[in-house]
Amino acid sequence: MLLKKISPYIIAEIGQAHEGSLGILHSYIDAVAQTGIDAVKFQMHIAEAESSEQEPFRVKFSLEDKTRFDYWKRMGFSLEQWKGIKQHCDEVGLDFICSPFSNLAVDWLEELEVEQYKIGSGEVNNFLILEKIAKTGKPIILSSGMSSYEELDKTVAFLKERNVEFSILQCTTAYPTQPEQYGLNVIQELKKRYNVPIGFSDHSAKIETCIAATALGASILEFHVVFDRQLFGPDSKSSLTISETMDLVIGVRNIATALFNPIDKNNTEAFFSLKQIFEKSLAVNKDLPKKHILTFDDLESKKPKGFGIEAYRFQEIIGKTLNKDLKQWDFLNETDLL
Repeated sequence: MLLKKISPYIIAEIGQAHEGSLGILHSYIDAVAQTGIDAVKFQMHIAEAESSEQEPFRVKFSLEDKTRFDYWKRMGFSLEQWKGIKQHCDEVGLDFICSPFSNLAVDWLEELEVEQYKIGSGEVNNFLILEKIAKTGKPIILSSGMSSYEELDKTVAFLKERNVEFSILQCTTAYPTQPEQYGLNVIQELKKRYNVPIGFSDHSAKIETCIAATALGASILEFHVVFDRQLFGPDSKSSLTISETMDLVIGVRNIATALFNPIDKNNTEAFFSLKQIFEKSLAVNKDLPKKHILTFDDLESKKPKGFGIEAYRFQEIIGKTLNKDLKQWDFLNETDLL
């Protein structure tokens, strides 16, 4: 599994944002390569292999496709075009990840020599394609968006029987996902239940969601990207823009670095000089004569530390007698007391 030791493995999904245009797709690769992500993800749709004229639209969003099947045909690329896409990703230093939606797509991805597979939420229970992928020996990232624990248990058992290396992403299939739907609690639940790397697949169009997932232990992050949320497409409103992606990557890397460097609250050596400046010594707040018995109302604390009795010891001083006159704002020392 292509995971990073310190920071989550960050996957930006282009998905269908290319609208069937090879030129737009390649422009997305160049754009996301500047954001600091680790991998770019696509969906490989081969209409005849995965769908039919009977497939309904999830949401009737397309003004140019009569059927969902027509849409998939328009979204598809040839094997040679996919080879060029993979080569472009290699050239800009991005891992190429792709979700297959048919056994034929798995054959094509094997020809592209992919290193791992991403399984979309709708394919988690498709044991036919999982069997096909298992035979490749490649790792799998599972999105759990539409799966119950009962269903996930069966899929996990299926993969373990075949010695497949896999990870699971907490995901909510809602576009865009609302805060009450994030399911951040599920990250730890999945970790405890399956003891495999757990990540988070986001459709909220907010950068704070993946940052929160990082803080909660996600080792993989996935989200959709789009040039502008006003663009046509089924995922635009649930995607991050390129500039938002840059902000997300910075935030995630910073949080991951913090988590990888836990602070020992008992070790204050680094603050020694600052403590001398900011911490305080006891002083008197008025002129006081010799033989005066000190009360709480006589005391003040003043910077810096080390010029008088430390302020935290004030209770020991109350009731003590002065052995000399003190002026207002003088520091109070042990040598001033009987």
